Amino acid sequence: MLLTVTLNTALDITYHVPALIPHASHRVESVTERAGGKGLNVARVLAALGHETVVTGFAGGTTGGVLRELLAGLPPTDALVPCAGTTRRTIAVVDATSGDTTQLNEAGPTVTADEWDAFLTSYGKLLADAEAVALCGSLPPGVPVGAYAQLVKQARGAGVPVLLDTSGEPLRRGIAARPDLVKPNADELAQLTGSREPLRATRDARRRGAHTVVASLGAEGMLAASPDGTWQALPPARFDGNPTGAGDSAVAGLLSGLVEGLPWPERLARAVALSAATVLAPAAGEFDRDAYEDLLPQVLVDEHPPPA
Repeated sequence: MLLTVTLNTALDITYHVPALIPHASHRVESVTERAGGKGLNVARVLAALGHETVVTGFAGGTTGGVLRELLAGLPPTDALVPCAGTTRRTIAVVDATSGDTTQLNEAGPTVTADEWDAFLTSYGKLLADAEAVALCGSLPPGVPVGAYAQLVKQARGAGVPVLLDTSGEPLRRGIAARPDLVKPNADELAQLTGSREPLRATRDARRRGAHTVVASLGAEGMLAASPDGTWQALPPARFDGNPTGAGDSAVAGLLSGLVEGLPWPERLARAVALSAATVLAPAAGEFDRDAYEDLLPQVLVDEHPPPA
């Protein structure tokens, strides 16, 4: 099975409005609620691709109860750890006129030391059956800033390949623990390395500890720097829509490609096509399967020459 970790789960709420106007009242045309947070979005896409998937992290309070009800009876499998605090909400407001999305993210519950210890125990047991693990998203208050470094080391000790998708200091510390793969976006990569030149920055990030670095570059697709080479995958066009969860779908593409043993060009093509198909989907954290199947053969993957 594939394991995804979302320490800061969320109830994702998406509002669709005709136009978002500052200082005005708005009539909401439709509302969707999803069990969310980056790792849950990843797991949902993995399950849709046919992989047995388990989600873990924290869930608590009334919002956490709603989140778990939304997961009940459906893949992925719920292995969330209870906490006393209340799971956060994220609000996405989609402007039908412009196609833009405005995102409002709460901080999340404060996790106690005992709750963190309970999570570590559960995580260790889950690793025993995992083919690979994805560590995703922000840290809720109370969780140590070096949490992902600890979880990377625990996965490596268990012989489980680990993908890290986070930002800021948790990424900086986590990458030093030598994950198999990290997937920053352009801003996260620049913050980590100090460079906005993608090729230089991805190679710099590898030197900081990651085995492979795959950078999400928005309309410029994805750039992967690995021991086997460097590739860039480009979508066939620029797509307007709701980008919420697009990076998470890319992570699902990369993780599924890893366990299926796909060569890097095929992994990147899958990740880019899933990301674009998520932008085109009506709800956050989902992808349009027809769009995905149509886009997959259209993704262009080029190999970069090795550095001089």
